[in-house]
Amino acid sequence: MATATTQSPKREAFGSRNVFILSAIGSAVGLGNIWRFPYVAYEGGGGAFLIPYLCALLTAGIPLLFFDYAIGHRFRGSAPLAFRRMHHRAEPLGWWQVLICVIIAVYYAVIIAWAAMYTWFSAQLTWGPGNENDFFFIDFLRSADVAEVGVSTEFVPQVGLPLVAVWLIVIVIMALGVKRGIGRANMILMPLLTVMFAILVVQSLFLPGAMDGLNAFFTPNWEALGDPAVWASAYGHIFFSLSVAFGIMVTYSSYLKRKTDLTGSGLVVAFANSGFEILAGIGVFAALGFMAQAQGTEVAGVASSGIGLAFIAFPTIVSQATGGSIIGVLFFGALVFAGITSLISILEVIVAALQDKLGWARVRTTLTVSIPLAIVSLALFSTTTALSVLDTADAFVNAFGIMAVALVAVIVVAWLLHKLPTLVDHLDRRSSFRVGRVWMLLVGALAPLVLGYLLVTELISKISEPYGGYPGWFLAVFGWGMVIALVALALLLSALPWSGRSHAKDDPEYDEFLAKEDYEPDAETASIATVPTSEPRITEKGADA
Repeated sequence: MATATTQSPKREAFGSRNVFILSAIGSAVGLGNIWRFPYVAYEGGGGAFLIPYLCALLTAGIPLLFFDYAIGHRFRGSAPLAFRRMHHRAEPLGWWQVLICVIIAVYYAVIIAWAAMYTWFSAQLTWGPGNENDFFFIDFLRSADVAEVGVSTEFVPQVGLPLVAVWLIVIVIMALGVKRGIGRANMILMPLLTVMFAILVVQSLFLPGAMDGLNAFFTPNWEALGDPAVWASAYGHIFFSLSVAFGIMVTYSSYLKRKTDLTGSGLVVAFANSGFEILAGIGVFAALGFMAQAQGTEVAGVASSGIGLAFIAFPTIVSQATGGSIIGVLFFGALVFAGITSLISILEVIVAALQDKLGWARVRTTLTVSIPLAIVSLALFSTTTALSVLDTADAFVNAFGIMAVALVAVIVVAWLLHKLPTLVDHLDRRSSFRVGRVWMLLVGALAPLVLGYLLVTELISKISEPYGGYPGWFLAVFGWGMVIALVALALLLSALPWSGRSHAKDDPEYDEFLAKEDYEPDAETASIATVPTSEPRITEKGADA
């Protein structure tokens, strides 16, 4: 046997706990906070929705956030490596999360590109008054007719060129690493995002009709609390809002120093995220109140969410409001910053996983990951059929990707591997307050029930009628086919051997971590962490004999 060893690259780390917190908030605060939460709250009973929202936050969102933190920090790795160190058969869960991030990264970048272009359009009111709908779908996206749903090769330059710019920016940030790239980007972008959105909210509050919008947003409909769908909506939203089960928080927490307050950091992230959502609701509905008054209609007639709110309703507000260009620049600029901080966290899941598996340097891994994703992103989303592909992929990866892997992960970790005592012990060692058995009950019992209900509901909805009215073959490729491919590829990637340079093969930092914490590593953990780097691969038991 060879005596030489190959050292794996030293694991990166955030410069401080504050940088981690800002980065975690940057990941959680994304497009959904701005364009989804206000409408979900409005539809769910207005002010009364805050009750199921807070219940969901406290009983599911924060416990699952701690779940990810505990796995990442205790097992010190990207999602695949952390799950593998927990148990060798759990590795596919990590790759499943990585592949979900691959899908999301490909289409998330184009929404940032749209927002960047609309920041420029807002300054000039390019779309023209009363033409906001046609401008977005016809002039800007050049969307194909519903009858022509498919994959077009017709390039749309006003989408493709800013999309290239978005990818170049995030590639540079990712190549600089965790501390100099991701950390510094969030230290700059998150304060800017907060200031910009605060100014936007203040300006919106002084628009005529703003109080009508706020009344519509906050007036409680107490009857809604008796509707199970409203509670399901609250749990579903909080689950996606905090970026749990993406592999993001597992990866980010693995970059924390050994002595870090995990639960205290988690509470800051969770409540900062919720605070931003409520702030977004105030700003958005104040602006919608103005829009309703200008059009002589009720707020209910103009309230919307998602792409319709961002790229049709807000341009209408920009056209009609005094100083509307400033509102547009602030709103779409905030979307760009929120999108970039979320996108780099999504990409980091993929980069970290390949670094751990292959033992490559940071720049090499970043380019290997980002360039192919950028090419696929350009091929699919800078064409006339981009919107239908994006809509389908987003709907299915959220329902049957993220939600499904979260459910499976909780069941596997809690009920099959019985690792919750290990995780709760780690959280209690490293936290400002103990979570104890209450946390175990919420993660091991309540979370599977809630996630199972949400998943079954989505499954029934998607099966009962074709999603979006799209053709069956289209849904089979970009919907159901993609969901099946995620699981199949996760199993395949788990079967591939780990490199001799991998962190899984010989990681003195991890051995030192276990020693300092006085842990007794599991059999699988110990066998992975102490394999000599000269051995060619890891077997099911952790190493070749």
